Amino acid sequence: MRSELRLLAIAGPPVLPLSGLVEACHAAAAGGVTAVQLRLKDAPAATVLEYATALCTSLPIPVWVNDRADVALAAGARGVHVGSEDIPPWAVRAFAGDALRIGISVGDRAEASAALEAPVDYWSIGSVCATGTKPDAGAPIGVGGFRALAALAPEGVPVLAIGGIGAENLEEVLAAGAHGVAVSQAVFGAADVAGAARALRDVIDAHRSP
Repeated sequence: MRSELRLLAIAGPPVLPLSGLVEACHAAAAGGVTAVQLRLKDAPAATVLEYATALCTSLPIPVWVNDRADVALAAGARGVHVGSEDIPPWAVRAFAGDALRIGISVGDRAEASAALEAPVDYWSIGSVCATGTKPDAGAPIGVGGFRALAALAPEGVPVLAIGGIGAENLEEVLAAGAHGVAVSQAVFGAADVAGAARALRDVIDAHRSP
C-alpha cells in the first residue's frame, strides 16, 4: 500500500467542480498520481456514490473516499479517509472489516495520540501551509510541526503531508519525513493536470532514488 500513497490527489470542490471531475482524475492518473481521494463535503450520499463508482470502475489507480465509509464500501473503493468529527476508525473496522483501508487526519498532538490507538493505515498530517481548499483545516503547523507529528507515527505507518503542498515546498516536506503528499490545487488547479502531476511525481521519485 505504501507505493500508492506517494502522490494522493484530492478531487472535489472548490478546486475541481463536478463537471469534468472524472476526466480530470484520469488526466492526473496519466501524469503519475498514485491514488485519488474523492472529497465531496456538501454532496448528498447518492451523488458521492455516483462519482465514487465512476472513479472506481474506470481509474487504473486506487480510489479513496473522504468521510463516507458506507459509500466507500458500496463503491468498492480502496479505503476511506476520516477526520476527528467523522465515524471513528474502530467503527469502520467493525462493519467493514478488512474490506476498507483507513486514513486519518492528524493536526496536533491530541489527534496524534488518538491516532496511535486507532486501527488506521496512514496518517495525513497538516495543514502544513495555508490552504484555501479546506476552510476548516485550522492554523498551519509548518514543516517543523509536520516533522514533530510525523515522528510520533508508529513504525511502518506512512505519513502524508497535506495543506498547501506544491512544487515550491515538496522537497522540504519529503526531507521532513513525509512518505508522500496529498494535494489538490497543485494538480487540479493547473491548466495541464497531467503535466502538473508528472512534475510532482518526478520530484517524489527522485527523492526516493538511491
